[in-house]
Amino acid sequence: MDRTRLLDDQWLNILSLLSSFPQVRIGQHDKCRAFIEAVLWILRTGAQWRQLPKERGQWNSVFKRYSRWCGYGIWTGLLESIAQDADYQHVSIDSTVIRAHACAAGAKNSTAEDEAMGRSKGGFSCKVHALTDALGLPVRFIITPGQAADIKEAIPLMENISTEALLADKGYDSDYLVQWLAERNIQAVIPPKANRREPHDCDWWLYKERHGVECMFGKIKHYRRVSSRFEKKAINYLGMLAIVAIMLWLR
Repeated sequence: MDRTRLLDDQWLNILSLLSSFPQVRIGQHDKCRAFIEAVLWILRTGAQWRQLPKERGQWNSVFKRYSRWCGYGIWTGLLESIAQDADYQHVSIDSTVIRAHACAAGAKNSTAEDEAMGRSKGGFSCKVHALTDALGLPVRFIITPGQAADIKEAIPLMENISTEALLADKGYDSDYLVQWLAERNIQAVIPPKANRREPHDCDWWLYKERHGVECMFGKIKHYRRVSSRFEKKAINYLGMLAIVAIMLWLR
């Protein structure tokens, strides 16, 4: 099976959701489908935009249209629409550092920090923070410079999420987050740090379910344009994360 092509049912699902975005000019359905499949080809292979095969379309036209949709928030909007079916019995959050290629530097009229780029122990990188539902399906992404602390993005990831429990590793153990969750009747399934004077309880049985978010990161890294960052603009890289997440939902 060609994983850079959409199955008919996948395309019909995407098409039905695209109609709710007034900024999108779908045009001929077969051409719109070919455009999305061209982006999938770039995502899967990790190739440069200029290397897009001619039978997939003109690389410059595909790139400009992709960037335009990123600016309109189409890809993240599609993910948000699909994720309305998420299982919020419990959610998990985690992060992963993505190495940035040299060509990801130098965005015009912007700074590295503005484009979620920074230097961590692994070098020039960005960090992907993610929230998954009880089934391990991605619901939301936030990207920051690679050296950013995980805990700072915990509450933004949880914004407007109604769930019974939050699963996270001990990097997210903080009094402020635990209290924030308690005020919303959300169980904090977070192992206490070793230096805590009064360790809080952790449901270790439920904590085992946190493997879902780690497996999700493994799956999205099968797409080479996600496992390494080549996009100068943070919004363009975020769009790629959203597309891969959509594909996981439509499997």
